[in-house]
Order: sequence, then C-alpha cells, then structure tokens
Amino acid sequence: MKKALIAVIPVLLIVGVFVLPVVANDTLAKFDGGIGVIPVSSGQGTDATATTVTRNIVRGVQPAGQIWVIDDLEAQVTTDGRIQVKGEGLVLGGGKKVGRTTGQHVFATLICGAVAPYTEHHSHLAGVPLAPNGDFTIDDVLSPAPTTCDSPMLLIRNAANLNWFAAGILTSDDDSDDDDSDDD
Repeated sequence: MKKALIAVIPVLLIVGVFVLPVVANDTLAKFDGGIGVIPVSSGQGTDATATTVTRNIVRGVQPAGQIWVIDDLEAQVTTDGRIQVKGEGLVLGGGKKVGRTTGQHVFATLICGAVAPYTEHHSHLAGVPLAPNGDFTIDDVLSPAPTTCDSPMLLIRNAANLNWFAAGILTSDDDSDDDDSDDD
C-alpha cells in the first residue's frame, strides 16, 4: 500500500504542474478599481451656463442623470462567462439625495470591441440591490457568454433604465488597443 502511494504522489505532482496553468489562465478580463459616472463630459457656449453639453456616453451606453461615485470595485470574468463583481460605496455624488443609493438595483455589462458595433454581455438584467452604503456583489454568468473579448470595458448599470453608474478599471496589459478618441 505504501509503495503504491509513493508511486502515485509523483504522478499527481506532474499532472498538477500541467493542470494548474490551465485552471489559472481561464481569466478573460480582470478589473481593479472603479470610476463613478459624471453624466456630462463637456459643455460649450459663451453664456454663464453651457448652452450645449456632450453626454458621457460610453460605447453606446447612456450615463446616469446625476453624478455617482464608487469607493472600490473588483471584478473578474472567466472564459466560461462567469462574472464576479464586488463593489463598495456606489452612491449618488450630487443632488438632493447625495450619499444615498435611492433603492437602485445594478447589473454588470462587459462590452467587447474598441469600435462599434460593440458586443455586450450582461449579468442578469434584474440586477442586485445596492445596500444603503452602496455595497453590492454580482456572482453570475454573462449572457451571451464571451469566449474572447477585444478591448474589454466593464460597466455597472442601473437595472431600471440601463444607464451606467460606474466603470471598472482594466488591470491587464491588454488595454493598449484603445483609440484616443473621446467618443467611445
């Protein structure tokens, strides 16, 4: 029995060396940190109040109507479409209800492609509730499940109207293909 066990251990170690990298490399995209939405990206005009504004549309997705801030965001998407997101402190950053979540539900969208037409992959559209302090967790499978994703963009969106509240900060070195235009 001991000889059989001693013979099996090296085999398991060798198999582990080859299997571990496969398991460890199933990450499609990883995000560390978040940016809250500022609904207007620029204003123009000579009056004291801007007469023309440019909405902060990201890859075809409309921004929320008010500023939102986020303290922290961590997310990982795997090649089988599994998405895990942990957000902290996603609250209004302005207006009459500043510092509150106002009962919102959020879902995640992974947008692939640097130029239109973009491919969107969503967690469950009903979303998860924001805690009163703005914390939330998403543990879901994206639909449709992506197998590849060129120039990944992660948006945290409002389940009620599909506008975006926050964006994830991509941690991989694979984000160098972005063009420098402001209309993404």
